[in-house]
Amino acid sequence: MDDLISALYIVAFSLFIVGLHMLRGPRTAVRGNLVAAVGMAIAVVATLLDDRVGDWPLIAVGLVVGIAVGVPAARNVKMTAMPQMVALFNGVGGGAVALISVVEYKEALEEGGNPPLEQLIPILFAAIIGSISFWGSNIAFLKLQESLKGRVPNTKPINAALALAAVACAVAIAAGSESELLFWLILLFAGALGVLAVLPIGGADMPVVISTLNAFTGLSAAAAGLALDNTALIVGGMLVGASGSILTRQMAEAMNRSIGNVFFGGLGAGGPALPGAEEGGTVRSTSAADVAIQLSYARLVVVVPGYGMAVAQAQRAVADLAAELEKRGIEVLYGIHPVAGRMPGHMNVLLAEADVPYDQLKEMDDINGEFARTDVALVIGANDVTNPAARNAPDSPIYGMPILDVDKANSVIVLKRSMNSGFAGIDNPLFYNQKTALLFGDAKASVSEVLTEVQAL
Repeated sequence: MDDLISALYIVAFSLFIVGLHMLRGPRTAVRGNLVAAVGMAIAVVATLLDDRVGDWPLIAVGLVVGIAVGVPAARNVKMTAMPQMVALFNGVGGGAVALISVVEYKEALEEGGNPPLEQLIPILFAAIIGSISFWGSNIAFLKLQESLKGRVPNTKPINAALALAAVACAVAIAAGSESELLFWLILLFAGALGVLAVLPIGGADMPVVISTLNAFTGLSAAAAGLALDNTALIVGGMLVGASGSILTRQMAEAMNRSIGNVFFGGLGAGGPALPGAEEGGTVRSTSAADVAIQLSYARLVVVVPGYGMAVAQAQRAVADLAAELEKRGIEVLYGIHPVAGRMPGHMNVLLAEADVPYDQLKEMDDINGEFARTDVALVIGANDVTNPAARNAPDSPIYGMPILDVDKANSVIVLKRSMNSGFAGIDNPLFYNQKTALLFGDAKASVSEVLTEVQAL
């Protein structure tokens, strides 16, 4: 039986790795997800075959509840709510790991004292990181859901004190203290740290936060695997932890900021007044008919999608407009900022759903060189990632963050509901640029109206 379990784990790990590799491209991503899911199913079966598994009725209840909650939630979630679901499901993983650590430590105490250090240290690590991930992910969910609004200042001294307190309790237990109270204090301090660390974060930092918490969950799961001597948890957790860590680093580099600055820099706490407004600048509004004329006589149009496109579910209308322009011989490209939206790859997922050819989606470094020859840059609900203050306003909280250089295009059309600032809570001088015109209204309705006008020309 042990040999069979080991063989099944090897098959499961192989499928994990193959599935993860297939997720790198849109053409194979769906199959990659299914391959990895099959691997997880095999890993679950292998674990249930282990003779150390006990309470079968409780396991059955857990499986039924998990399926009843997970399947409908995944099938019915709107694409605009996908970031919230990712954050919530990630938090569930961290919470599960924290609970495993509690159970393992309590059982060890009941059997006569602290477990050996090789088991105790992973338990303590899983408790700290799993609790941070659970509470931090839930705060991220509430912020993305806009249930938590407003700006919260960073509490660096408090965060540092909470981290030291959690580590001190863990060190005390590892040094020989047999105290269930200390263990609960670890969970309390780590949970408070997760809450206070994520509360101040907003704007373009949110995708970085989600990928970081995802990595935390993976690492805590790997630690729990060490404590339980479960190979599936170790390998699966390390794959999640490693991939999440790499993604976090890439996202932070795309913003030209360190990960520490993301968590302690305070982006989203507001910014300076709009330079255009200070200088008496005005916003120029436009109509769908005027936009249609500009697009119809363009040679190159670059669409820059943002969270506003996701909220309006405008991706299919955008794809239809692009198809109509292409019929007229107009080149259409899409400029994708690494942190546009509310999770890594958010815009790519939405546009893929609308069957936009993947080779038209250009990353920031590839598209920025094209704006100088762009006739019309069509900005749909993107604010912070097009804000020139990142280049020329040293006192801006996003200063130094690479942006899409839409202001270098010959003409800029911005689709917005209102003049409200973006998620980072700062104003955008782009709106006051003489080359910029704003088309106000729901993005989907506006794009559809522009399409109608283009077809009428």
